[in-house]
Amino acid sequence: MLAALRQPNAIVGLTIVGIFVLLALFSPLISPYSTSHASCGVFDPPSAAHLLGCDDGGIDVLSLVLQGGAVSMYVGFTAAIISIVLGALIGVLSGYFGGWVDSVLMRITDYFIVIPQIVLMIVIAAVWGPSLSHVILVIGFLMWTTTARVIRAQVKSLRERVYVRRVQAMGGTHLRIIVRHIVPQLGPLLIANAVLAITVAIFNETALAFLGLSDPTAITWGTIMEHAFDRDAISTGAWWAIVPAGFCVAILILGAYLVGNSIEDALNPRLRTSYLSVRTWRLRPLVGRGKDAL
Repeated sequence: MLAALRQPNAIVGLTIVGIFVLLALFSPLISPYSTSHASCGVFDPPSAAHLLGCDDGGIDVLSLVLQGGAVSMYVGFTAAIISIVLGALIGVLSGYFGGWVDSVLMRITDYFIVIPQIVLMIVIAAVWGPSLSHVILVIGFLMWTTTARVIRAQVKSLRERVYVRRVQAMGGTHLRIIVRHIVPQLGPLLIANAVLAITVAIFNETALAFLGLSDPTAITWGTIMEHAFDRDAISTGAWWAIVPAGFCVAILILGAYLVGNSIEDALNPRLRTSYLSVRTWRLRPLVGRGKDAL
C-alpha cells in the first residue's frame, strides 16, 4: 500500500487532491470577496483585483470556485462513502455465504448495472426535488455496484484460505470470521475503490447540478457552471464564468484517478504488466534478417 503511494503517478495525484482539500478547508479564510454581495461589474474580465473575473451578478469567480469546491468535495466524499459501505456489505455477504444469498444479491446488482446511472439519477433527483442531501443519497445508493462485484470476488478467494478454514473448524462464528479475518484483508482494495468512487461522485454531482437538479441555493462547481450557462456567459464571451469550475472538476478527477489507479496496480500486478508490456517490448527490425527475424 505504502509502496503504491510512492509511485510518481500516486505522488502527483496525492499532491493534486491534497491541494484541493486544503483549499476546501480554508476557503472561508482565503476567499478574497464575499459570494453573497457584488464586488465588481457584470461579467468583468479577469484583472489584478479579480483574478478570475466576475459572473453575471458581479460576484468574484475565484471566491465562488473556492467555496463551491468545498461543497462539491463534501458531496463527492459523502456519496462515495455511502456507496463503498453499501457495496462492501453486499459484496462480503454475497462472496462469503454464496448459494442463494449470492444469487439474489448478484441479480439485484446486475439489475442496477444495466440501468443507465445518469438517467436514473436524473429521474430520482427530479422526483425527490432539488436538494443537496437528495443528490448525495441518489449518487451514493446508485454507485455501489462496481464495489460489490470487486469485493465479492476477493471474498470468495479469502474464504478458501487455510487460516479461514481453520477458524471454521475450531467453531468460529460467521460474524467473527468476517470481522476478524475477512474485512481487514479488504482494506487496501476498499481504499482504491473509494478513491475511484470519489471521482465518479464528483462528476455525477456536477452533472446533476448543471442540469438544475441540485440545490439552487448551494454553491457548487456544478451550479456555478449551470448559472453561467443559463445567464448567457458563453454567448457574451465571458468564458471565465464557466471554465474555472470545469477545469477544477477535471483536475480533481484526474488526481483522484491517479491515486486510485496506482493502488489498484499495486494490488493486482497483472494490470500494471498488461499495459506496460506494450511499451517495454519492442519488435526487432525485420530488414536484412530474413526468416530468422520472425
